[in-house]
Amino acid sequence: MTTQQEMGTGGEDQTEARMTIVRPTLLTLVLGAGFVRSTSAQDFTQETQAQRDARMAWWREARFGMFIHWGAYAVPAGTYRGERVDGIGEWIMSRAHIPIPDYEEYVHRFNPAQFDADEWVRIAKDAGMKYMIITSKHHDGFAIFDSKVSGYDIVDATPYRRDALGALAEAAHRAGMRFGVYYSIMDWHHPDAQAPNYPDYNSRTWSNPNFGRYVETYMKPQLKELLTQYPNIDVLWLDGEWIADWTDERGRDLYNYLRAIRPSLIVNNRVGHTRQGLSGLNKEGHVGLGDFGTPEQRVPPEGLPGVDWETCMTMNDTWGFKSYDDDWKDTRTLVRTLIDVASKGGNFLLNVGPRADGRIPAPIMSRLHEMGEWLATNGEAVYGTTGSPYGMPAWGRYTARQGRLYAHVFDWPKDGRLELTGVKQQPLRAYLLADGKPLTIEQAETGGGGGFVARLPTVPPSTIASVLVLETSVRGAQ
Repeated sequence: MTTQQEMGTGGEDQTEARMTIVRPTLLTLVLGAGFVRSTSAQDFTQETQAQRDARMAWWREARFGMFIHWGAYAVPAGTYRGERVDGIGEWIMSRAHIPIPDYEEYVHRFNPAQFDADEWVRIAKDAGMKYMIITSKHHDGFAIFDSKVSGYDIVDATPYRRDALGALAEAAHRAGMRFGVYYSIMDWHHPDAQAPNYPDYNSRTWSNPNFGRYVETYMKPQLKELLTQYPNIDVLWLDGEWIADWTDERGRDLYNYLRAIRPSLIVNNRVGHTRQGLSGLNKEGHVGLGDFGTPEQRVPPEGLPGVDWETCMTMNDTWGFKSYDDDWKDTRTLVRTLIDVASKGGNFLLNVGPRADGRIPAPIMSRLHEMGEWLATNGEAVYGTTGSPYGMPAWGRYTARQGRLYAHVFDWPKDGRLELTGVKQQPLRAYLLADGKPLTIEQAETGGGGGFVARLPTVPPSTIASVLVLETSVRGAQ
């Protein structure tokens, strides 16, 4: 997906000419020199808290989304010239030092004839996911939408010749699912971006004197296409911002440009240039520019109070499909990670890497289905909740909402007595979400500082996590 050490690209001789030749007018010379022009009179970073809360409301409610990394890198599926390539699948162009003409051959072979947009949305909804984010253009520069700015896309450069992203956006809208797109600032295929620095596509120090031209005549126009051709895009998930030519100044300009087109749009913090690695935050521990932080492959140990954030994570060891990566996390681990994230006030964006033919691998589907089964019973304790008011109890996690505290029990007590860590006021009512049967709450016998114990049945309703509901009189069980 989007680590700062990996990703992919593509191209084609005639389409590259169509996409990249820019005559050196005064404007393009100025842009190439790095000039950042203001494209929006309004500074959307200065909205009121009430405006921000209204815009972010659905996202905070959702808690669980699907990330989809899909593109031409699924064709080699982790193998180049008969050799397995280390690292994540979508970075094969960089990791294997693949020349642009060679990588373009994967684009020409990309033919997802078995892609079914409605089926992908069904799988996401069945898993209990509330939104989906798909790679519209990864670092390899290949777009899976119909771009008029470039011919290096799924419609013009592949035998498939159909707009997969458009089909998925429409299917998500029909199903009432929120939809967003990932877009890479870095571009290993474009001559005004990182392409000329082959084989070191991912250099953090190399600078292209024409990068400003790439931004103004290619990247921004493609992003405008996405936001105007597909009217149901709710999130723009940027990446690749660690390159030397990107700055916070460019990021602020881009943020305002995007929100001027779609004022309700939610944009991640990789629009800026201050993210400190996979922590997903700047060095002060803040989001910085953008609307939410982006921890990658990790959950912040203590959460991030007062910050909107989203942990993105793979099910195995790659974002883009690799045919031989079978290091799958089990369902229990995935559900408990979702609970851990929600208990700390964040969202969980779980990745899917489809095959080149458009099928989602069976190990992914089975895990998503099992997650959906757990959420069908226990979703009330995840969606729309706030973080734990009592930290992380030894037996599991807490989430909360107005008038209710949810105890997610990972380790079921053998003696049937669950100490309600942190709770100082007796709940009005207690029961398990699985069956709704009332449970007895007793005063703790030891400690002398108050505290309560819940009497639980011998057998837990779930081997993954059983949820105890504590009804309280005030928000967060204070």
